[in-house]
Amino acid sequence: MEQDHIATAATETATRARTRRAILDAAVTVLSANHAASLADVAEAAGVGRTTVHRYFAERSDLVAALGADVRERLQEATVRARVDDGPAPKALERLCLEYFELGDRLMLLFDVPQFLSWAGFEEETDSDRVLVRLIERGQAEGTVDAEADAEWLQNVLWSLLYAAWMQARDYGAPRHTAISSCLHTLRKAMAAP
Repeated sequence: MEQDHIATAATETATRARTRRAILDAAVTVLSANHAASLADVAEAAGVGRTTVHRYFAERSDLVAALGADVRERLQEATVRARVDDGPAPKALERLCLEYFELGDRLMLLFDVPQFLSWAGFEEETDSDRVLVRLIERGQAEGTVDAEADAEWLQNVLWSLLYAAWMQARDYGAPRHTAISSCLHTLRKAMAAP
């Protein structure tokens, strides 16, 4: 009997996780297309009822906070996948850009949707931020990244280039591989040691 109860609880937990994921994924799609979309719009896109969305996210601010936390988690996973400690810093920066580029829809929300400006986590430094700055500083110490530029400045340059690449793909219809190739080409030039 206890094993049946444990199995039922595990199934319910897995179902809740899938439903929550479906709502978050739908919110990315819906809010990317219409920043003023309602929770009802998100529910429809997720294929669930409005009350289901409200059960997971009582208010829009709860959904925004969950999306922000999800983006942070995905950034951390992408940072790990980029293997930033392997090889020369410029190559690690390129791997990091490639990983971050794949998160474009989610990251664009942080920049484009006004509600994220009031989200408490928007300006908070993350582990991924610290890893990126350390990587730039490592490249500067190695002599492979411009040491005359401030590391935080170069961090902002990287994010600006990624934003431009995402816009090229999303707003101007550039093929994704062209957008990221242009991003990496410009990043190499911007960060190159003189």
